[in-house]
Amino acid sequence: MKPLGILFGLLFAASVLFTAWRTATLRAFFEEVGSRLSLLGGVFLRLPHLIRRRRWAILQTYQAGIGNLHVVLLVGLFIGMIVSLQTGIELARFGQQDQIGFIVATTMAREMGPFITAVILAATTGSALAAELGTMKVSEELAALDVMSIDVTSFLILPRVVALMIVAPMLAVICDTIGVLGGGLVASSQLDVGWTLYIDSALEALTGQGTFFGLPKDVYSGLFKAGVFGMVVSTISCACGLGAAGGALGVGRATSRAVRDSIIAVIIANYFLTWLIYQS
Repeated sequence: MKPLGILFGLLFAASVLFTAWRTATLRAFFEEVGSRLSLLGGVFLRLPHLIRRRRWAILQTYQAGIGNLHVVLLVGLFIGMIVSLQTGIELARFGQQDQIGFIVATTMAREMGPFITAVILAATTGSALAAELGTMKVSEELAALDVMSIDVTSFLILPRVVALMIVAPMLAVICDTIGVLGGGLVASSQLDVGWTLYIDSALEALTGQGTFFGLPKDVYSGLFKAGVFGMVVSTISCACGLGAAGGALGVGRATSRAVRDSIIAVIIANYFLTWLIYQS
């Protein structure tokens, strides 16, 4: 019975350690989520400071927009081509190729445009924000700002969050447009769908629905989601940068964590936003 008792003892000790580890992990998770929500709340409370920070906000908007424009154009083009090719192959079996434009336009406006834009921003601008703020944190520049009674959230975080909330919908529109055009190239060259028929079908998909300030639902819902995604990516990236510790290694960890958490949060937010918009 002694070996059996040792086995049960080891299993009990392992379960206790696992429970403690999971408890600590969950506690750290909720603390991290709480700190990010607190940071976002601080940004909204400081929105009146944006007038004084407009120069930095414009600079961040320019850098995030122009710096990612070529990536959005390239990725959006091929995403539209892929969607057109994949759907066209299946629709050709039923003789419904004329619906390719409808499907591509709807897919790009609702989901792919905002999502692809958010992923690109997370991988480029988000990682840059985390690395920049993380370097400032480990080199004690943020501590120096605190000593000088400078509000770090207002001075550093507010312009960056607002900039990505503005840039994300703008890039999403570009991604949608180039994706629809890329889908048209595939439809006309490989699927025997006339360009005029494709464009008419795409325009039909984005009209005749409930409108908000003149924008069809598929369009304004995608733009709204893109703005939320920009807010999520910028907040998480800045929070990861502010939490960096341990020198250059800590900055690298904060950067990778910012990209990972941003993409995960965007996917989760995308589901709930889609449910909220299209179930109402």
